[in-house]
Amino acid sequence: MLSFRPAFFVLFLSTLLLGSCTGYQKLLKSSDVNKKYEAAVQYYEKGDFFKAGTLLEDLIPLLKGRPEAEKAQFYFANTNYRQRNYVLSAYYFKSFADTYPNSTYAEEANFLHAKSLFRDSPEFELDQTNTFSALESIQEFLNRYPSSQFRPEAENMSQELQKKLENKAFQSAKLYYNVRYYQAAVTAFSSFQQQYPASAFNEEASFLKLNAQYDLAKESVPEKQRERYLEVLSFYQQFIDNYPQSRNLKAAETMYTTAREEIAKIKPADTAAK
Repeated sequence: MLSFRPAFFVLFLSTLLLGSCTGYQKLLKSSDVNKKYEAAVQYYEKGDFFKAGTLLEDLIPLLKGRPEAEKAQFYFANTNYRQRNYVLSAYYFKSFADTYPNSTYAEEANFLHAKSLFRDSPEFELDQTNTFSALESIQEFLNRYPSSQFRPEAENMSQELQKKLENKAFQSAKLYYNVRYYQAAVTAFSSFQQQYPASAFNEEASFLKLNAQYDLAKESVPEKQRERYLEVLSFYQQFIDNYPQSRNLKAAETMYTTAREEIAKIKPADTAAK
């Protein structure tokens, strides 16, 4: 008899699950809007967002004009968010906020719209169009709800996205340097320093800009070398003024010394013409 107990338990459990699925399937096919709505809310409150979302998607067109429509649309947007369907949740939260601007859920819907875009922001190596959209949405939320309970989280999300863009900008400039596009690297590092003056990457950016300018001058045609070596001297001065204790100081001094020596060998254009 004991050998039959595990089999009996599996059969009993399967029967329960089948019964549960059958009840859910019946709800999907049901035309009773009230019963379906009550079940969707129950599933939602229990955390079964898949079943709640499936029922609500069917219900929303049928609830137009009814007081339940507002909650149904907010819950449906949130079922997508909870299932990590962030593109869909961003769309449905935005739709909800536009449809019910005075709803008690409106503030949270606007926040979760921004948070959905934040969650959908890609790694820094990829195109950052979605990140810019998320930042714009977060700022709109902060402007609209300056005293919101969600403000600290929204500000943290904004800072995280800004750091991602900062990292993206620095790595892009560094890539120009690594592939020996020195002029583009100098421009990119200069732009980075202007855009992110407080960045933790600025010491490295300043040194690599100096290095890129030095390599650019060294590889330039003779007519452009003097001007480009003079830029090396300027970048060196900026570097040591800002980072006098840098671990790259010795390498920077070597470039500075070499640049001065090369300049001394090159006659200015007006002198050469005489």
